Amino acid sequence: MKTTHNMNLNNDPFNRIKDGTKTIELRLNDEKRQLLKEKDLIEFTNRTTLEVIIVEIVRLYKYSNFDELYKYFDKISMGYDINDIANPKDMEKYYSKEEQDKYGVIGIEVRVIEDRK
Repeated sequence: MKTTHNMNLNNDPFNRIKDGTKTIELRLNDEKRQLLKEKDLIEFTNRTTLEVIIVEIVRLYKYSNFDELYKYFDKISMGYDINDIANPKDMEKYYSKEEQDKYGVIGIEVRVIEDRK
């Protein structure tokens, strides 16, 4: 049985997932994310527009920290522009080093299956 998980996203990463360029969602592997399983669904809500998209979890990638995770994915799939410098420290504005050390991090590979306007 597929479980549907609810998560909020800022406007920019939401739109990058929606248009298919961002395929890896980066999160702390906290208690909530430890419940995720491949083939489960995530209902992402855009914090700005409240638009919703449904994605399927294709694969889960677990790492001890974002420094490790960033070595395995290209910056476009993680939501950066081609001209951006992908820096794992960018994630510290969301998750402290202490939280990363405690829980580890997760790359959630997703594909959009439904776009609700």
